[in-house]
Amino acid sequence: MEQVPITNSQFKRGALEMCVLCLLRSRDRYGYELTEAISHELDVAAGTLYLILKRLKSDGLVVTYLVESSDGPARKYYHLTDSGRDSAKRMVAEWHSFVGCVDKLIGN
Repeated sequence: MEQVPITNSQFKRGALEMCVLCLLRSRDRYGYELTEAISHELDVAAGTLYLILKRLKSDGLVVTYLVESSDGPARKYYHLTDSGRDSAKRMVAEWHSFVGCVDKLIGN
């Protein structure tokens, strides 16, 4: 299936937080790694993701810790909290319900 570029920023804005949380379900990641993973699928600015990460941290959905790197400065890793895991599960369920409703409305 051909990938269609998503130019509507409203579509992306609502889904990016969920994408970040879902990527963190499998393992802890540092900011650049999250940016790279998401950028492979969506055109998104790194600054946008760092703002999301900051908000997720202030909401208690992720915590951070530093890991020394032989390649340069220490990296800040993001770890999903239990609240973050619950939020990811809820958001994914809501997403599937929403997409199902929209698909019905648009005839897919």
